[in-house]
Amino acid sequence: MSLRAFVSILRPINCAMIGFAVIVGAFVSKPPTVDVAGLVLGFVTGFAICGYSMVINDYYDIEVDRVNQPDRPLPSGLVTPRGALGFAVVMLAIGLIASVVLLSWGALAVALVYALLSWLYNYRAKKYGLSGNLIVASSLAIPFIYGGLVSGGSVTSSLLLFMAGTAFLSGVGREVVKAMADTVGDEKRGIRSFARVHGMRQASVAGAAFFLASVVSSLIPLLVLSVSLFYRFGVIIPDVAFIYLAYEILSSPTAERALKVKKRALMGMLIGLIVFIGGAF
Repeated sequence: MSLRAFVSILRPINCAMIGFAVIVGAFVSKPPTVDVAGLVLGFVTGFAICGYSMVINDYYDIEVDRVNQPDRPLPSGLVTPRGALGFAVVMLAIGLIASVVLLSWGALAVALVYALLSWLYNYRAKKYGLSGNLIVASSLAIPFIYGGLVSGGSVTSSLLLFMAGTAFLSGVGREVVKAMADTVGDEKRGIRSFARVHGMRQASVAGAAFFLASVVSSLIPLLVLSVSLFYRFGVIIPDVAFIYLAYEILSSPTAERALKVKKRALMGMLIGLIVFIGGAF
């Protein structure tokens, strides 16, 4: 078992994005003061629980990955199932301890819900297609709310809610498209993804629709809220990216194209996070 394999199963870029989303949520909620220690602990909570989710995803998906991605750490034997499970428990413990140190029962409750949804999706809900996609996407919205909660700001901030909604919609789109690339392995595990149930063409339409809905959600604040110039001009970049991704998957609804689109969507989300935090000032 190598360190590189454990880093791979953790997917640190994904985890860092979730941790960063907590910080974005903290700033957007307009806290009375900025608590650096709280921001650090909030980042650690988001990163660690996301890491837990990533590892148990590979743990439960080992048979699917033997078909779809045989070079992943578990199916390739670089990490044992027992080692992966132990690693997941450690990451979960780190995330929950960080939320407890924040001395907020609300923060701990949200962290527990986040962890429970992650486990529920990987253990059972993933098999039910779109409903599972909705659970995964909610885990992209929760960090924004968590950030507002732990910072002492307003979790009902209009901009914060729009940001959470935008992350949710783009997340659903990415999950629907992602499943298009995994149909062979999903059949082995009996996962009723949107692509398997309704076909690749309909899945591409659904994924593109959610991408475009996230674009609309990101633009509404320009009309109804007072946002910074950084947000007004910066939001153009991820919006153009998601419009293009919608076009890409509609023009070629294949597994190969879906794999490319899901990776590019992650980059679009990262740019969106940068724009979001700019909108807080």
